[in-house]
Amino acid sequence: MNEALFKKYNVPVPRYTSYPTANEFEAFDAQRYLKAVEASNNAIADNISFYIHVPFCRHLCHYCGCNSVAMAKPSRVEEYFNTLHKEIDLLLPHLRKNRKISQIHYGGGSPSSMPLHFIRSLNEHLLEAFDTIEQPEIAIECHPGYLDTTDWQYLLDSGFNRFSLGIQDFNANVLNTVNRRPSILPVEDIMNILRKGGAKVNFDFIYGLPGQTVAEFVSTIEAAIKLHPNRLVTFSYAHLPSIFKRQMILEKAGLPPQTEKLKMFEEASKLLQAEGYCAIGMDHFVLPDDDLNVALQHQTLHRNFQGYCPRRITAQVYAFGVSGISQLDEAYAQNTKDISAYISQVNANQLPVAKGYALASWQRITREVIECIMCNNSVNWNDMAKRLHCSVDDIKHAIHYDETQLKELQTDGLITFDTNSVKLTNDGMTFVRNVAATFDPMMRNNHKLFSKPV
Repeated sequence: MNEALFKKYNVPVPRYTSYPTANEFEAFDAQRYLKAVEASNNAIADNISFYIHVPFCRHLCHYCGCNSVAMAKPSRVEEYFNTLHKEIDLLLPHLRKNRKISQIHYGGGSPSSMPLHFIRSLNEHLLEAFDTIEQPEIAIECHPGYLDTTDWQYLLDSGFNRFSLGIQDFNANVLNTVNRRPSILPVEDIMNILRKGGAKVNFDFIYGLPGQTVAEFVSTIEAAIKLHPNRLVTFSYAHLPSIFKRQMILEKAGLPPQTEKLKMFEEASKLLQAEGYCAIGMDHFVLPDDDLNVALQHQTLHRNFQGYCPRRITAQVYAFGVSGISQLDEAYAQNTKDISAYISQVNANQLPVAKGYALASWQRITREVIECIMCNNSVNWNDMAKRLHCSVDDIKHAIHYDETQLKELQTDGLITFDTNSVKLTNDGMTFVRNVAATFDPMMRNNHKLFSKPV
């Protein structure tokens, strides 16, 4: 991509893990959340996806933009997990009993750095309450710097069948600079344990960190390919020190230029696709038989706060723990981010909802359009109208549809379009967030803070 085009489009835009985006959330309460929960029992897509947030980390990485805190005392950690069980018990009576679990996902923080019996107990609690679909996804984000052979086997025995390994980089100097602990075991050994247990494995990497070069990052991806993970994710480091203060440390260490950062992604993408991986969305690469690629081929790829997923395993997302965001057909609801407030509210038999958003009908239409662009790289207006039981004009009136802007995107080589469809080009995939934002009425005169695509 030429430098002028890169500078034009590498501007802050939403990641669109939700629509409206989380920084649009407003005051919300448990009563409004429960109303949306009751409605979700009658949703067409009624599978249950549970998300559990574990905020604690043994060490705080300097780049992190997640809701994470330094490890608390053992008694506080135990108190937090006891509260998670209580929150689950507050919500479960409001879910229709014949619904099925399709997904359980643990994020953080660093859930795998907790005493693992706490994690197993939560799995047992949820899986005893509902049946599951055939081949549900029970997933956990893992920091390999804290898990030995026994730990990996314990997680397998606890029911997990997908593991996301937060490797970030294989270069020890880069990891040291960002305060990231390397893996205890050789990653090859971890892969052997998990594969023997029948699990699928994701590798997570970050590009744009201090000390990274194009050649070094390509070397990291080459090493990853040899280990043959099911999925490989290349996250663009989002530098927002005004929000995440500890990122200021990385400024002092020196960040690579934006043009070099783009080159890291481009070269990694070329290499992965040359080795048989399929590009999914803006940052995922998967083996051809992976569920995500199958979903992409059938135009049924979905996206939520846990990332890309096939609609088979996600529908209505109910979140537990501090900062957890529930994603339902009609609304979003986010728990308080304060651990003490969370524990206090749940112990008072109150769902700890702090913020959220009830979607208007035009926003639900816009959400579908943006998700289609973000996930499936195209939108067919007639097909979408049939799916949403409305007219094409209804859709175009709900979204921000401006042919002048579309012609500019087409001239710049990011899309092709006609009266019935919009399709991303290969260059457009790098800036899929920009294309999606074109259709977003809420981005007109929006001055909220977002990250850059690269």
